[in-house]
Amino acid sequence: MQLKIRHLSKTYANGVVALDRVTLNIPPGMFGLLGPNGAGKSTLMRILATLQECDSGSVFLDDIDVLDEKDAVRRLLGYLPQDFGVYPRVSALELLDHFAQLKGLSHKGRRREVVDGLLQQTNLWEVREQRLGTFSSGMRQRFGIAQALLGDPRLIIVDEPTAGLDPQERVRFHNLLSDIGEERTVLLSTHIVSDVADLCARMAIINKGQVLLCGEPQELIYGIEDFIWARFVTKAELPDYQARHTVISTRLLSGRTLIHVYAEDDPGDGFEPARASLEDVYFATIAGLHNPAAGNC
Repeated sequence: MQLKIRHLSKTYANGVVALDRVTLNIPPGMFGLLGPNGAGKSTLMRILATLQECDSGSVFLDDIDVLDEKDAVRRLLGYLPQDFGVYPRVSALELLDHFAQLKGLSHKGRRREVVDGLLQQTNLWEVREQRLGTFSSGMRQRFGIAQALLGDPRLIIVDEPTAGLDPQERVRFHNLLSDIGEERTVLLSTHIVSDVADLCARMAIINKGQVLLCGEPQELIYGIEDFIWARFVTKAELPDYQARHTVISTRLLSGRTLIHVYAEDDPGDGFEPARASLEDVYFATIAGLHNPAAGNC
């Protein structure tokens, strides 16, 4: 199913503009919405999940008007919000069975079949009788995906799903999302660049309520390849380089500081052409340095 968002706007009562005429085409598969905290991602997710009203604009899921036909959307929607609470004294099996009943799975045999299948799919079968209050963050997120998959939804929205997960659990969660995205439209909202780089065939960068860039991650990387330069500096030298060059990122590598700068021509000073990454695209775009025409948003 294709999600078409046109000129979607939302301003809160305190004057904060959360969304400013956002327009996006979200095709089947994994789509990444990448932006810093406060960019407007969660507001957009809640509007698409029929939990919040917008001020203006339109959203269609194929021929369903998302803003006006909320019940129809909810029958096709799975949603994992950023803050997913659970009942700590209830087991995973009990709560998922309860959610399944709320989703309309009234036949006990069929409901048990669905619930058992989802617990196995999310690798929670062995801990199905365990109380949710004892689950790790990653296990709770996988349980969140299990409840989002109830009813075989065609559109799944996940908001900051890997924040706070350890590396092993993040890999496990990535694999799960990748499998889910093969047959559905999955909208992944995150501030973690590697989540989008690893999972998404298409993506958009959003900041301050505006879509700045969209396209296929690899094409966006190709588009910035000639503008990224790198070198190692000492910690003491870093402020001087930041004053003289457009530094878009710094990171420690084997105890040394590697800096990336954005420049249309060779910046000199010992910089060498660098192999660009999606992080370079992200940081340069957020900084307002890079905004090419990159496909139809």
